Order: sequence, then C-alpha cells, then structure tokens
Amino acid sequence: MGYKIKERREELRMSQEELSQKSGVNRTTISALETGKAEQVLTGTLVALANALDTTIDKIFYPDC
Repeated sequence: MGYKIKERREELRMSQEELSQKSGVNRTTISALETGKAEQVLTGTLVALANALDTTIDKIFYPDC
C-alpha cells in the first residue's frame, strides 16, 4: 500500500517533527510510513495523521480513490 503522507506534509510546509507533535505519532513511525518501511499501521495512527494533515484517510492512504 502506498502512502501520500510526505506529499501532503510538504504541501503544508510541515516537518516530520511538527507532524509528530500535532498528531501524537512518533517521528520514527512517520518516517517509516513515508519511506514504505512500515509493515503494519494501527487505525488510530491513520486517523491521527489524517487529522493532523487536515485531510481524510482515503486521500493519504488510498491514493487511487
């Protein structure tokens, strides 16, 4: 599954650290998601990131929708 976290984060001119603080998601997890190294993601993580990026889950986690 591809993620569009980095693209959205950069649109908002937000660093990984800023996203981490705003979402409550560890910066290491954000980095792993952005580089495709994360194997499992909790639903709560998806929701927290989408909210912090002011978007919906489907826009960053299901980019083909």
